[in-house]
Amino acid sequence: MDAHGRGRADNIDPADQWVLNPQTGEYELRLSSPVPQSSPPPVPGPRRPAPREGGVPRDRTSHEAGYSSEAPARPRPGREVPPPRRRRGEPEEPETGRRRGRPKKKSKAKKILAWTGGSLAFVILATSGYGYWYIKDLEDNIQKTNCGDACSDGFAKDEAFNLLIIGTDKRTGSGNKGYGDKNSVGHADTTLLLHVAEDRSNATVLSIPRDLVIDIPDCETVAQDGSSKIVPGTPNTRFNESLGQGGRNAGCTAKTIKEVTGIKVDHFMVADFNAVKTLTAAIDGVEVCVEKAVDDPKSHLKLPAGKSTIEGEQALAFLRTRYSFGNSGDLDRIKAQQAFLASMMRKMSSGDTLKSPTKLNNLAQAATKALEVDEAIGSVSVLKDIALEIKQVNPKNMSFVTVPVIDNPAEPTPVTVVPNPAKAPQVFDLIREDVSFTEVKKQKQKQKDADAARLKGSKADPSDVRVQVFNGGAKSGAASATLTWLQNDEGVLKSDNGGNADATQKKTTLEYAPDQADQARALAAMMGLPGSALKEGESATNSQGLPTMTLVLGEDFKEAGVPLTAPEKAPDDIDKSTADKVQCAK
Repeated sequence: MDAHGRGRADNIDPADQWVLNPQTGEYELRLSSPVPQSSPPPVPGPRRPAPREGGVPRDRTSHEAGYSSEAPARPRPGREVPPPRRRRGEPEEPETGRRRGRPKKKSKAKKILAWTGGSLAFVILATSGYGYWYIKDLEDNIQKTNCGDACSDGFAKDEAFNLLIIGTDKRTGSGNKGYGDKNSVGHADTTLLLHVAEDRSNATVLSIPRDLVIDIPDCETVAQDGSSKIVPGTPNTRFNESLGQGGRNAGCTAKTIKEVTGIKVDHFMVADFNAVKTLTAAIDGVEVCVEKAVDDPKSHLKLPAGKSTIEGEQALAFLRTRYSFGNSGDLDRIKAQQAFLASMMRKMSSGDTLKSPTKLNNLAQAATKALEVDEAIGSVSVLKDIALEIKQVNPKNMSFVTVPVIDNPAEPTPVTVVPNPAKAPQVFDLIREDVSFTEVKKQKQKQKDADAARLKGSKADPSDVRVQVFNGGAKSGAASATLTWLQNDEGVLKSDNGGNADATQKKTTLEYAPDQADQARALAAMMGLPGSALKEGESATNSQGLPTMTLVLGEDFKEAGVPLTAPEKAPDDIDKSTADKVQCAK
């Protein structure tokens, strides 16, 4: 019997088990029978007054007494004693007044809905209200991988974040005999990079073609026993080999994405063939649409023209077919996958899913058993936080785009693709600079206005600008190259190389004292720094003991002379779709 079913009859609806925990103020799933001795002890709470007759403390209501012991409550003066709870199968008595105790089912459904939030596939992990035993069971399902230095150490709710989602061609579970290599180590068959904006007004899902030819860098992998090894990089290699090949893990894929796009991956989730089947079955299928009937003998996909609801093997076939849509290539398959994911999001956030404890349980169990994540997010509570942050994004402002590509010019008959040199850098810059691909009303306009105001005012002469340059996450040698550029090209002679910063940071910053504001504006104009990079603080001291500004080159830094100011909007010629619209595969 699974953890959330331990100690109770199978015919009891999980929704009937929700009770208010007086120690936390939240509703939790509690079993009616005693907790087995093997279960973890309850979390100790504040000391309670000694009980009176009947075993009920003086300051506890009848409902609170029922939470832990189900002992009958001692009546309070002037209050009615609530009638005993009706047992399953007994006729319901007319309600004569408001009852204290567990809430009505409608309230419970609303509470579940509030907890789950529901936006992307990970919404299923937001079922934390099921109580300690259930959460522990879910966390035991999750497989965690050490990401090394390729990912972030933790999850921050108040920052933009990039979540790498990988579907591998590895075969696990029963079935899975009609497709893929049974001996595959699990390559990056489907790769999505989800960027969620800092103000949660928008998000972008970037699809990376498996046949994109790039340079895979050296990467460090860390085994469960703590040992590590360096997997050598390979130039001119298909992107899908950034995972699995040579022992590469998802951290290697994350590092590859950083090298190719300049976008730092914060966290990752990996799922294989079997995950698609279990997840779609848990929500009773996903609706898809095709413009013409499909009968693909290779993937075994058969669908009539129009809309169909698919799950299990059929859903997997839909995601893997390369010969049913467009020019029978990977790029057209990606469009179908994006439409599938958008439909799955809509299904998971629907009331039909969120109000059903059974579906939520099935979904949570299926997802946690199917996922491999980096260690920093390998708990249900953190995964719940991620889901609730994604939930804030309106589906109409969640864009799906694909890395712009051209045929590989090195191949006489093109089979693979390479990044489009004209368009791909634009897409990467937009994501890196947190710019939406849809028209959105920014939630932090006041902050943007304040940032812009920092750039207005007088500017010091370059010869009067004194600054120390540190490398806080940019490419190796960036501080030295920037110092040379400032001195030789811009005339900022009072500048020093501070070396490496104490810690890496995503954004480039320039800290200055109030009396150095004119120097800060001058340096920002030279380097193309946005107002948000300027931080009024304290003056530092250089090696000569003189006051100086501090410039820290973050992960967003490109190279000296290349502005960091983000574009206002995405170009109109970028091919994209949004999660709120039904897309029919062609």
